[in-house]
Amino acid sequence: MKFFHLSDLHIGLKLMNRDLREDQEYILRQITELAVREQPDAVVIAGDIYDKAVPSAEAVEVFDRFISDLTDAVPDAVIMMISGNHDSASRVNCFRSVLSRQKLYMVGQPPRTKAEYLEKVVCTDEYGTVNFYLLPFVKPSMIKEVVGTREDGTLFSYNESVRRLIEREPINPDERNVLVSHQFYLPKGVSAEKVERMDSEIVTVGNIDEVSADILERFDYAALGHIHKPMKVGDERFRYCGTPLACSVSEAGQAKSVLMVELIPGMPAGITVLPLTPLRQIRIIKGTLEEVLKQSCGDYVTVILTDQSDLEVFDMQERLRLAFPLLLEIRREHVRTADYDAESIVEEDMDPFALCCAFLKDPDEAERELLLEVIRAVQEAG
Repeated sequence: MKFFHLSDLHIGLKLMNRDLREDQEYILRQITELAVREQPDAVVIAGDIYDKAVPSAEAVEVFDRFISDLTDAVPDAVIMMISGNHDSASRVNCFRSVLSRQKLYMVGQPPRTKAEYLEKVVCTDEYGTVNFYLLPFVKPSMIKEVVGTREDGTLFSYNESVRRLIEREPINPDERNVLVSHQFYLPKGVSAEKVERMDSEIVTVGNIDEVSADILERFDYAALGHIHKPMKVGDERFRYCGTPLACSVSEAGQAKSVLMVELIPGMPAGITVLPLTPLRQIRIIKGTLEEVLKQSCGDYVTVILTDQSDLEVFDMQERLRLAFPLLLEIRREHVRTADYDAESIVEEDMDPFALCCAFLKDPDEAERELLLEVIRAVQEAG
């Protein structure tokens, strides 16, 4: 059994107000071309199909085209996907029973009653049966009717809730079993603070959403989504494939790929990394104004200026925009004065995150993560 492992497409994402539609369409076409070449038996998308719970019409159009092209490229393949924390579970779940008849499984809702279990997609090859268990993103409150509550009526933690949900599944160890899940899994004994998180990820306060990865031991492979950087979770068999396209400046220079997984009974999972090449890179260019200008390009660029002398702001911005048509932001490593009229590089068309970063004068990584979480919480509440 050979299948593709994808996740975190985040279709509809804007990078500091830059529309990434062209870039996303380009990378999705590459994935389709890889499918034509490799002819997988199945394609798995482990959550965060869209960047927003209510995607734009344009984002839906991009996704529709991708799935149409993919089914044309591998007409015999089974396509499976789950909702992530960015998706609307009910929207992903729409027409679930109808689409499954076409070998297209879009699972947005987890089990909600004790009589329900995880969606199990049974595939076969020359070696026998492969079972895919599809677990969309869950919060403890979403599955309390299934896993119960503590004696005092309070909810179980994320870890206990997900563990109880998986443990109730009648998994046959004599068959090959794959879990598709969108949660924050951690190897036993590893602190959440040790895991590098990207600016584009939603990080919960205190990492209350962490789940111990030892529950994954029941499976031959775990196709995970949620973490944007490719990562193993304590074992070669348990993987975050990462985003197919960089979603934030913190992912600058990061290699992106599709994971191709081959499962043969009695053998370790064979995992092949299929590289993806973006239409445009995300780059961080650092140096004096004159040094930076010599590196002009058409990529998405964050400029960090190291000049210690004052610069004429409007002339500086104009020169940088001519050199970098897709300039994302300008940062100053050294700011000598508090003359906001002279030093400010904030513009009306910058997004809230960029505006706040400019106002705070180069916040550190922890401050940027906290700021991003606050902004997203406000936007979601609105």
